[in-house]
Amino acid sequence: MNSRPQTPINVPPPRTWDARLARRLVTPLVNTWVTPNHLTTLRLLIGLAGALCLAHGEFAWANAGALLIVLSNFVDHTDGELARIGGKSSRIGHFYDLACDALVTVMLFVGMGVGAGATHIAGLKIAPGVLGAVAGVAIALIFFLRMRIEEMAGKAGTRQASVGGFETEDVLYLLPIVTLTSVVLPFVVVASIGAPLFAVWVVVDYWRVARRAASAPPVAAGTAETRQMWASE
Repeated sequence: MNSRPQTPINVPPPRTWDARLARRLVTPLVNTWVTPNHLTTLRLLIGLAGALCLAHGEFAWANAGALLIVLSNFVDHTDGELARIGGKSSRIGHFYDLACDALVTVMLFVGMGVGAGATHIAGLKIAPGVLGAVAGVAIALIFFLRMRIEEMAGKAGTRQASVGGFETEDVLYLLPIVTLTSVVLPFVVVASIGAPLFAVWVVVDYWRVARRAASAPPVAAGTAETRQMWASE
């Protein structure tokens, strides 16, 4: 006897345009062997390839890398959508997604810094590769602290601002403009300043949430909200 195909779970539509498109694309995958972790791995490979292209520094390589980063950023939405509508959420998959997000973002800025250092002298006292690494490490810290905040306060505690169907992370879709206009070096310099400052703000937010969680009564494990948290975005 053949089992009936699984019907996609009816969950609220995503807030952002790219996530809505991602859900449409992955809906046919609900009854296949494809898992959210497969899509997360695909996102990771595309993102690392983009970072390597950016590290070359030449105009053509930088633009190819920017396009790959944009594609990787979009694919990042597909795993979470498949997990939600296919009932395939898992704690391991959630943290795997977060780790890949952090790695791709760190390597993105390191690659941009290395590439800028290969094509620009600019009289900087600090190598652009180091500046990129500073921005990348700061962003890795932000990812780690947001993960900890999410464990304490739920997904609502780390939800990004959304305006007109776009979130904060969607700024990466503008990366090709940075490479096409050859302003990679200024972008890395600004990121090396802005990312650590934002990390300081997240540290303060983490401290505030940790104090609140310490004084709150324990919540029963295994609730629907906790399970939903495992469906990465």
